[in-house]
Amino acid sequence: MPTRRLIVSAHNGAHARPVAELVRLAQSHGTTVTLRTADGTTVDLSSVLAVMDLGIASGDAVVLETAASDTSEAVLDQLAEVLAPRE
Repeated sequence: MPTRRLIVSAHNGAHARPVAELVRLAQSHGTTVTLRTADGTTVDLSSVLAVMDLGIASGDAVVLETAASDTSEAVLDQLAEVLAPRE
């Protein structure tokens, strides 16, 4: 399974706007995309509430994971850009 490990560097962590973007991207992918926190909690990125409940802050380590497909690397790149934007 393709994965991305990253440290969240978005200024306010995963608040409403970035979470909505994560969910939009995950839902457009067509297969399940999960996010796992450092404490092992795993949620499906298609649920806004599940992601918001994590309270992800800047500096938190997360792992994004999805099934292998032609678009899996691209969607993981897009998701990582939301959580850890390049400046």
